[in-house]
Amino acid sequence: MAAPLHALDVDYRQHPERYRVGRGEQGVFRVRPYKDELLPLWRFRTPADAKESAAAIRAKYDAYKAAGEFVGMDLARKYLQMGYTRATRYARHRGGRKYAADGTALPRTAADPEKAAAAAIFREAWEAVEADPDYVRMKQDHQRRAGRGDWFQPGHTPRA
Repeated sequence: MAAPLHALDVDYRQHPERYRVGRGEQGVFRVRPYKDELLPLWRFRTPADAKESAAAIRAKYDAYKAAGEFVGMDLARKYLQMGYTRATRYARHRGGRKYAADGTALPRTAADPEKAAAAAIFREAWEAVEADPDYVRMKQDHQRRAGRGDWFQPGHTPRA
């Protein structure tokens, strides 16, 4: 079995060089201390919960951005994305279960308009973050440094 993308025993605020952007929502429950700061804010049960949650997560995103903490910004983006995906799942599948115990796909239920509205709130906030030019620039810079090995290989001399 492959090692997890993000270790639980790393403080990613102190060691942002250890963070990998990954795909989609990878690391959302593992990257500390950001997970501990964002998870309590994440709610999607109703559109009112989603609106409050998305605003609180966006405020944390803005604070991380002001502090130059790309890892926090990316985790906030992931929580907004996860708000969208989870609310969408609950909108399409009563109880949020996509699969039966035997692994077969369960049929979609009639769309729950309340969960669909919550999903739309998160989607708008998520897309706004992904379109933020500062987020795009910082993500590219983080990935560029990761690809060059500037951060990730102890004793490595960066290429010119």
